[in-house]
Amino acid sequence: MAKPISTITVSPTLPKELANLSEMAHNLLWVWDYEIKELFIRLDPDLWEQTNHNPVEMLGKISQDHLTALAHDEAFLAQLDRAFLRYVNYLPTISTWFAKTHPEAGDATIAYFSAEFGLTESLQVYSGGLGMLAGDHLKSASDLGLPLVGVGLMYQYGYFRQYLNADGWQQERYNENDFYNLPTELKKDGKGNPILVSVLLAGRELNARIWEVSVGRIRLFLLDANIPDNTPDDRGITAHLYGGDNEMRIQQEILLGIGGYRALKALGISPTVFHANEGHSAFLTLERCRDLMAQYGVSFAEAREATTASMVFTTHTPVPAGNDYFSQSLMEKYFPAYSDSLGLTFDQFLGLGRQNPGNFKEDFCMTVLALRMAGASNGVSKLHGEVSREMWRGVWPNIPPEEIPIGSITNGVHAPSWISGDMGMLYERYLGPGWRENGAHGVWDRVDHIPDEELWRTHVRRRERLIAFARQRLEEHLEERGLPPSEVAMAKEVLNPSALTIGFGRRFATYKRATLILRNPDRLLKILTNKECPVQIIIAGKAHPKDTPGKELIRQIIHFERSPEIRRRMVFLEDYDMVTARYMVQGVDLWLNTPRRPMEASGTSGMKAAMNGAINVSILDGWWVEGYNRNTGWAIGRGEVYGDEAYQDDVESDALYDLLEKEIVPLYYRRGADDLPRAWTAKMKSSMHALCPEYNTNRMVRQYAEEKYLPAHKRFTALSASKLKGAKALAAWKENLRANWAGIKILDVKADASAGFKVGDTFTLHALIDLGKLSPEDVTVEMYFGELNAESDIGNPKIAPMTF
Repeated sequence: MAKPISTITVSPTLPKELANLSEMAHNLLWVWDYEIKELFIRLDPDLWEQTNHNPVEMLGKISQDHLTALAHDEAFLAQLDRAFLRYVNYLPTISTWFAKTHPEAGDATIAYFSAEFGLTESLQVYSGGLGMLAGDHLKSASDLGLPLVGVGLMYQYGYFRQYLNADGWQQERYNENDFYNLPTELKKDGKGNPILVSVLLAGRELNARIWEVSVGRIRLFLLDANIPDNTPDDRGITAHLYGGDNEMRIQQEILLGIGGYRALKALGISPTVFHANEGHSAFLTLERCRDLMAQYGVSFAEAREATTASMVFTTHTPVPAGNDYFSQSLMEKYFPAYSDSLGLTFDQFLGLGRQNPGNFKEDFCMTVLALRMAGASNGVSKLHGEVSREMWRGVWPNIPPEEIPIGSITNGVHAPSWISGDMGMLYERYLGPGWRENGAHGVWDRVDHIPDEELWRTHVRRRERLIAFARQRLEEHLEERGLPPSEVAMAKEVLNPSALTIGFGRRFATYKRATLILRNPDRLLKILTNKECPVQIIIAGKAHPKDTPGKELIRQIIHFERSPEIRRRMVFLEDYDMVTARYMVQGVDLWLNTPRRPMEASGTSGMKAAMNGAINVSILDGWWVEGYNRNTGWAIGRGEVYGDEAYQDDVESDALYDLLEKEIVPLYYRRGADDLPRAWTAKMKSSMHALCPEYNTNRMVRQYAEEKYLPAHKRFTALSASKLKGAKALAAWKENLRANWAGIKILDVKADASAGFKVGDTFTLHALIDLGKLSPEDVTVEMYFGELNAESDIGNPKIAPMTF
């Protein structure tokens, strides 16, 4: 193909009356502010859909005549003024939660690193739940006024778009991101040149430019390697999200972690706290150490103390394959000089990423590196915290699982981004405007004030829109597959706007068991074809391009839904994305989730559905362990884990069928004289009342701020003062502790009574400890006690400090 001699950027010419449109288009506040979004839709509804909801591209494509006409449209100008007033009133941080609650932390800056960010459908730098969580994290940080910046990669093609062939087999295609027609800004220096950062890749230099995305009050910086300075192969490093082989993955993660840290420095941003969202960015901890060593002339051990103090890490997966491992040969290719810059031997360097540093056959794990280097680590639900402590106990050998320093902060979702406009107006009317930012129970207690009639009518409208959307999508995809017009026309007849509608939408990893509901086809057929109480299912989801078993699950669903009895009652929607997800969580009656416990770290789609009035039926895994009670939804099983997976699938599919036949379907179709399912709406309200205040990212981000960010900020501030004086002292103290720890001896432990005890008795426990060369101030002696279980282990242990 021909290459240009030079390039120019052409911007739309907006009449002065419409000038504010451009500024608002370049800030993603419109994603979750209904009034600003409605303004852009009003510009040109068809163009809004054609551009995949991208107002920047719209302004570039809309005709100049139309813009001129709008500049004289008084009604449009009035709406523009209202929207811009909302925009400018939102941006100041002085009245936000963080400013009012934590004024003492005004000098804090938090850097949030993630490999993907799901902010809006037009910015294709996300794939699934991890990206959705990261995007919602930024939005809530904006709402709450946190001093936070995001760091990620700018993918030229993003994640793949899914389509199915005639046999139902998933195929992939990639759409190119046009960065200049997205709500992004290229960062430039004072001379107008792009700001570049560089990292060393196997002896060669990789350069990347920086794009900024405004997310309300938050700035997100994305690194892009597709520039002429790099070789053709290196330009492809940021081409695809989760594409390529393991070598491509390590290149991306070097750029994300090391390059991302350098990008912040090039922009003049000096974070006091770093948050690694999953292990992909863990190399930033090493770059942080290297930078502190160069600045202050300290050792790696000293720089490590300051780094660890400022580092927060969140792990998202209990599935071993979900954690990145790199072979020793790959690490030797990319990090020999880097280990020298840290003053470490290469074996010491590799030990940072091994559960057993001395095991030279163990691959380097990014999760282990993050756990070793972080001062605070957490899973994303209480159960996931337990699973993670067990999974990574090798990092802390001989430590009881309950003392392993991995906590938990349960995920949430950004309510204004996922709640439908109809439901949002209902909440506005009966809960007040505080529902958007206030996750407190007091606000959501008012759900009971919503009349059943209004709640049900609102929900029915959303279901009708979902079905209309599903029919349109299905028709488009059948045409793309080249099916005859008669079969394409049948898309207009699928689904029943009045039937109980079940939704299942997620990544098609095998452990999520998308086909569990198909395990007994005859029994499912009877449920779906019941003439008096019809049931229908809408399914969507993608398998990773290399996940053949996941693709086979999709093919099985497609073949099952093609049978004459099923084809109008079950639909698979291709190319699951944020648009499809919104329609589904906003329109279904029942949200289904069937992971194999305990492999679902958290899950958030069910939270989005609950906020829109859908009721969850799920395996007791991830967040549902905490969210479930008999008033919020239904549990499939009781949290059992079987050794035989096939048997487990049989038991749990039968349990799901039982729930549908005996509880869920009868409850939905129990109607009074007014044809309202009042028992069902009561359960909807109970679900919203209990789940909405807990499972939102405003609660989650407040929890991160107060439990992780602020303590990390205080630790780093203390250790970094006076050129890392505190970090030097802490490193010296730890070195002394390690050198003399083996000299500690427990000489005697005894109680002050020899006979047995009765309930209510008290006694004193004495421990005689030889500390060797250590002092009493160096140690804490604790009593570790509890009831003995059948294996003579201490179960449900308690800990009490002893007095010197």
